[in-house]
Amino acid sequence: MKKILVPVDYSKTSAIAFDVAFEIAKKSGAEIIAMNVVEEITTESYRVTGEWHKADWEDRIYTFELLKKSKVQLEKLVTDPKYDAVKITGEQRVGNPYHGITTIVTEKKVDLVVMGTRGHTKLEEMVIGTNTEKVVRHSRCPVLTVHRKPATTNFKQIVYATAMSPEEEVFSRFVKKTQQMYDSTIHLVRINTPSNFERDVAAKSAMEKFAKKLGLKNYTINIFNDISEEMGVIYFGESIDADLIAMATHGRTGFAHIMAGSIAEDVVGHSRRPVLTFVVKH
Repeated sequence: MKKILVPVDYSKTSAIAFDVAFEIAKKSGAEIIAMNVVEEITTESYRVTGEWHKADWEDRIYTFELLKKSKVQLEKLVTDPKYDAVKITGEQRVGNPYHGITTIVTEKKVDLVVMGTRGHTKLEEMVIGTNTEKVVRHSRCPVLTVHRKPATTNFKQIVYATAMSPEEEVFSRFVKKTQQMYDSTIHLVRINTPSNFERDVAAKSAMEKFAKKLGLKNYTINIFNDISEEMGVIYFGESIDADLIAMATHGRTGFAHIMAGSIAEDVVGHSRRPVLTFVVKH
């Protein structure tokens, strides 16, 4: 892992995500890209006669003031002595936060995005939550979402909720590397629901084959029953006091439905534990 992107809006939520990214960067030797996107205020302000409304200039001034303030805050974050152990660079953009994040991921060849799941005010929940869901659904690299300050960033107990699809190969390798970095135990889990049931003997056999193909050495095989896949993943994580939940997002049919995008987003939105996701179609 070489580059970690952390979208920051200077809220408590993004500060927690940044601290988590910092600990990961120290462990992996990666650099952090701290990114802030200022959304430009626009109005339909151009008259047919070619005149500009006063409101338009006020909006432009307001955006400019936001940029100035954000630049100072970003510089303060990047140069904070408590983060001296890691190389940190700042990126400031104007526009849509989601598009800004996806653009940076491609431009900088980012290996991991770390971001908060929601803010503490209604406005922050709307802006942060919506953009997080979009990034989880479409990101071309793994995304680690953080709801609140985790009990530990030493991810010793990792829940890997997997459909065991061949499409998961890239993400499976990423999970394995994470396990090796933290000397962790991976808990492979299959969630049995009334509408998506499979006999234990069949599911466990398939999971053993998957683990051996992946070359896992320190792992457990688990079947967990619940009324829904997303709550099953969350409750299983709680039952073993997991430090991290990992899940791929892909197809919505058959057995792969367990890892459907909406399910992963539900887990991201409701889990109190850090959640690592990846869109396998990429």
